[in-house]
Amino acid sequence: MARHSLIELEAVLAIVRCGSFRAAALELGMSTTAISNAVGKLERELDVRLFNRTTRSVSLTYAGRIFVAQIQPALEGIQKAMNTARSQQETPSGTLRINAFATAAREIMSPLILTCLKRYPHVHIDIVTEGRLIDVVAAGFDLGLRSADLVPSDAIAIPLGQMRRMVVAASPAFFENRAIPQVPQDLLSYPCVRGRLPNGALLRWRFEKDGEELQIDVDGPITLDEASLARIAVTNGVGIGYFMETDVREDIAAGRLVRILEDWTPPLVPLCLYYYNRRNSSAAFQVFIALARDFAAGRLTQG
Repeated sequence: MARHSLIELEAVLAIVRCGSFRAAALELGMSTTAISNAVGKLERELDVRLFNRTTRSVSLTYAGRIFVAQIQPALEGIQKAMNTARSQQETPSGTLRINAFATAAREIMSPLILTCLKRYPHVHIDIVTEGRLIDVVAAGFDLGLRSADLVPSDAIAIPLGQMRRMVVAASPAFFENRAIPQVPQDLLSYPCVRGRLPNGALLRWRFEKDGEELQIDVDGPITLDEASLARIAVTNGVGIGYFMETDVREDIAAGRLVRILEDWTPPLVPLCLYYYNRRNSSAAFQVFIALARDFAAGRLTQG
């Protein structure tokens, strides 16, 4: 099957619009010979004459009128799509899809995601949060967001560099009649809010101090797989919880939660935004990457 280039089809429509080969050639920036050859090639491949030609005039044949009626809407749709694509390079617009752990997405929501949306109102960001690791390219995502130790080695990574720590905390009322745990092993004697990982396994609370590493399998009256639910349970005195610091920082500052075992929760591996080589990437992708690099360097001013 012969493949026809767009220029041959555009030549036919230009001749119809302009009424002559010469005028159509001027409109398309081609020579009259080139446009005549393009139409001739198309006619030979279709095995049908599209135009009646004389030295003074040119008109569509019956077959030509049917052909033009069918290709014109399609070419207009193609042209519209191409113009839309070009406009995205001029003005940041369109959708960026990001796959992330829920905790990671919460960490960058206000300082990075919302800042991008405020600065570039034509950009739409689609965030999918899930615990499992996926191939972001195969799944149709533009970017991934994970801790640095989980980023694929062949990806381009932007370490976001923000301090990340776990927090062990409970409500002030919880400790009214209880001693405050001094070492992680003390937690085994307290009701805790247990966490469940995406793979179904129970979360073991990790601790480290002076080179000593511990994992504690806590017990308690409730098991949850979402940090926002765990926060509700802990602030209401159900038990001790284990959180990302960013999820409960405001509660600690406001006195709704009391932080414990702080010397056993050192900094974690930083978050990384990652992607694969993106040649001819959209303007939306480019400005988001620029914002991410500014965020990582501490240069990003929100709003």
